[in-house]
Amino acid sequence: MTSTPRILTLLAAGALALGLSACSTNAQPATSPTTEPSATSEAFADGACASDEGVTVVVDAGDLKGGDAIDRTACVLTAEAVTAADALGTLGVTLEGTEQYGDTVICRVDGLPSASAPVGSTEDPAYVEACATMPAAFAYWSLWVKPAGGAWDYAQEGAATQSLKPGDSVELLFTLDGAPAAPAA
Repeated sequence: MTSTPRILTLLAAGALALGLSACSTNAQPATSPTTEPSATSEAFADGACASDEGVTVVVDAGDLKGGDAIDRTACVLTAEAVTAADALGTLGVTLEGTEQYGDTVICRVDGLPSASAPVGSTEDPAYVEACATMPAAFAYWSLWVKPAGGAWDYAQEGAATQSLKPGDSVELLFTLDGAPAAPAA
C-alpha cells in the first residue's frame, strides 16, 4: 500500500514533468532581441516636470565655490519608477561616495567640492573635503525627495536605491555653514 505523501509527491513530479515537456515543445528560438526599452528614459527637458511626465531633478550647490557651473533643474522624462542615481545619471551628473561609506554617502557631485581647494566655509576656512568618511557637518551634500503633491524631506535611502515615481522630485543640495538648510519650495 502506498502512503498519501508518496502519492502526492509522485503526482507533483508528474505534473512538473508534463509542464516542462509542454514548455520545451512550444519553445521556439528567438530570431530577434526581445529586450524591452529601459525604464529610465534617455530624454530630459530643462526645468521642472509638468505633473507626472517624469521626475524633476534639482542640483543646488548653494554657496559652494564653482557650484554655479553644476546648478540645474531638469525633468527626466519617464513613465516608470527610477532610482535617484539613474535619474541623475540620465542628466550626466556624476556622484562620488566616501572611502568608509561608499556610495551610500554622497561626497562629491560633478567633482565638487574640490579635492584640493578649501570649500569656502567660514567655520573652518582651511577645510578641504577628502571623502574619507562623513563630510563635515558644515559642508555636505544631502539628498532630498519630494513625492508628487508632498513636501521635501531627507531621502531615507541612498541615491542607488531611492525609488522615484513620475511626479516625484529629487534634489542634491550642498549646505555650507548651515545654508541652505532645505530645498526651496
